Amino acid sequence: MGLFAPPPWGYDDGMDKNGFSNAQWAFLRVLGIAETVAVPPPPKNPGLPSVQTLPSCIGSPAVPKAELQATAEADQLPGQNQVMTLGQTSPAHGAVPSDAHLGQRGRMIQAMDWGELTHSIHACRACSLGETRQHAVVGAGTPAGPWLFVGEAPGAEEDRRGEAFVGRGGQLLDAMLRAMGLSRQQNVYITNVLKCRPPNNRDPLGPEVKACLPFLQRQIALLQPKVIVALGRFAAQGLLQSQEPLANLRGKPQFYGEIPVIVTYHPAYLLRNPVDKRKAWLDLQLALRTFAQHSSRTAASAVATE
Repeated sequence: MGLFAPPPWGYDDGMDKNGFSNAQWAFLRVLGIAETVAVPPPPKNPGLPSVQTLPSCIGSPAVPKAELQATAEADQLPGQNQVMTLGQTSPAHGAVPSDAHLGQRGRMIQAMDWGELTHSIHACRACSLGETRQHAVVGAGTPAGPWLFVGEAPGAEEDRRGEAFVGRGGQLLDAMLRAMGLSRQQNVYITNVLKCRPPNNRDPLGPEVKACLPFLQRQIALLQPKVIVALGRFAAQGLLQSQEPLANLRGKPQFYGEIPVIVTYHPAYLLRNPVDKRKAWLDLQLALRTFAQHSSRTAASAVATE
């Protein structure tokens, strides 16, 4: 695939079969590189796979909602527009939550099993989004899979249906997964930093991220993914506890503890800015290489211990 070739997914209205609008072709001609653009065949469009939600698991009784609400109020949430961070991180590895940073509510969440966690997400009123949502969205896909994709927050369709990535952004994400040889039915679990939709799809606020992040951290601890793909700035900054811009986090593996994190654009952003789909495809190729390297090291380690 050439440097300027579009990825094998994401053909939008207003684009020709190469994935470029007339304005983008004109720009490529000005640069003198239009002739170097590879011409892929039009993509096939099999029906979207059905969405699998997180299965209910048998476990001990869930923590009462009133108890979670009380502990949330004691955790001293940051100001309404404060950027959320949870402590210092090393340049190489993002910080995994520790008891020193979690607070009482966070420690309770980190002790939950799948059943308790799912119930607590649906019952949560730790921030104002619990009053404005239609449904809390736990996630979708295969919990036992080695891949975890993390977005920002549910959109309107997700809020209506209570399922993750089922709107237009979800359709694009499914196309991206197919291009990687993955699917949410077999090897991918998908969730968001926020479990409730912000009104009018506005950006998450500091208290909202602070209240919801322990849920995501517990999901990661239970899932134990081999690679995490962070979709967009808020997902990347929340996972990595960093204020670095997206451009600085892309292009090389970041880390959540020992788990590599590949940062790329959110599908909703790509729908609005299709020219960046080429960059996103490079990110996904990096994710595949990182996963292959991780698998090779794991296999070598297993052989060495035999």
